[in-house]
Amino acid sequence: MIVPLMEAAADTCGGKAGALGVLLRAGLPVPDGFVVPFAAYLDAAGDLGLGRFAGELSVGRFAGESADLDAARQAIQARPLHATVIDALGRALDGLGDPPVAVRSSAANEDTGQGSAAGQYESFLAVHGVGEVADAVRACWASLLSPRALGYRDASGRDDQPLAMAVIVQRQLDAEVSGVMFTPAGPNDATEIEASWGLGPSIVGGTVTPDAYRVAEDGSITRTVADKRTRLDRHGTRLVVRDVPAHARHQPTIDDATATRLAALGKEIAAVLGGPQDIEWAIADGRTWVLQARPVTAAPPPPPSPSGASPAALTGTPGSHGTVTGSARIVRGPGDFARVRPGDILVCPFTDPAWTPLLRIAAGVVTETGGVLSHAAIVARERAIPAVLGIPNATSRLPDDAIITIDGTAGTVTATNV
Repeated sequence: MIVPLMEAAADTCGGKAGALGVLLRAGLPVPDGFVVPFAAYLDAAGDLGLGRFAGELSVGRFAGESADLDAARQAIQARPLHATVIDALGRALDGLGDPPVAVRSSAANEDTGQGSAAGQYESFLAVHGVGEVADAVRACWASLLSPRALGYRDASGRDDQPLAMAVIVQRQLDAEVSGVMFTPAGPNDATEIEASWGLGPSIVGGTVTPDAYRVAEDGSITRTVADKRTRLDRHGTRLVVRDVPAHARHQPTIDDATATRLAALGKEIAAVLGGPQDIEWAIADGRTWVLQARPVTAAPPPPPSPSGASPAALTGTPGSHGTVTGSARIVRGPGDFARVRPGDILVCPFTDPAWTPLLRIAAGVVTETGGVLSHAAIVARERAIPAVLGIPNATSRLPDDAIITIDGTAGTVTATNV
């Protein structure tokens, strides 16, 4: 009932675990771990009436029936793991030396070439002990039925896909630096790398604006060093957000030699997996590790032309292609969700994955922090919604209801009635 990560395959353990298994077998640096496969989820959920296919649990079915959806989610999360699974988990954790671990989703429709499902399912860091790991496994299963996951599948037109969740358990890395990179889509394209201090959720979740590096085919490197104000770290079995010391906020997180090595590692991963890859990586104790690799579903825009934008425009990072004009809707948290109308342009501090349902009705996105490789930016590109990222104080510089035009290719925002 437990599969060593080295032996994981996509058809039994999901695309995320399957890709890590392939990389481990190729000798690439992936943290050791194991997988609770689809079979365990299907066994636990089989008699709860949850269905095998996503279409049986679509947003449409639960429209106006949030209580039913909540009940289904709570049922799977409360479902006790079978004693044989608990025993297998304990032995597998002992085999790792019983360290703190990362517990991460690997769903049937996740990390595929048709859709990333970036940030739609749950992951947990700094988990310790068999009881806590069992709780995290059930929470990952329950996230299959979250509103954001159902909304993502429904908007993607993938309701006929199998509904099953495997769960990866890996040794926790206490990273000094973490990041994401996109390998080149073509022979003349560059490797795109983003990096920041501490653990990776700050970058993929968009809560920090990371340093950005472009490693060209000829080996030349261009970099933009960001103001990295916070970092996420493990403290025992807790995750803590800390302020970055003043001297390190504008200090590059990696040097050019490290960027070059990362680009070379990315090319090796892309060759092993057979196409351009979206890769999460971390550096711990001076060693680089691969945490995730999935197909690139939507490439980011190229850097903007140095010719410059209009002096009246706010300038950020191009996040998702396209130009759109609409009403700015200031959204600082879930309490503002009900104010968003179809065609509005979200203007927000950052976009948490829980905000994904808003991307079904919004015409565009503007954020104060975040990078082009964050989960929200990836989903915006998959939805073909223009996005401009990393405009400081955008929520105070753009009035609510102002008519604005955003150019997600150039990275500019212009207000027309302010």
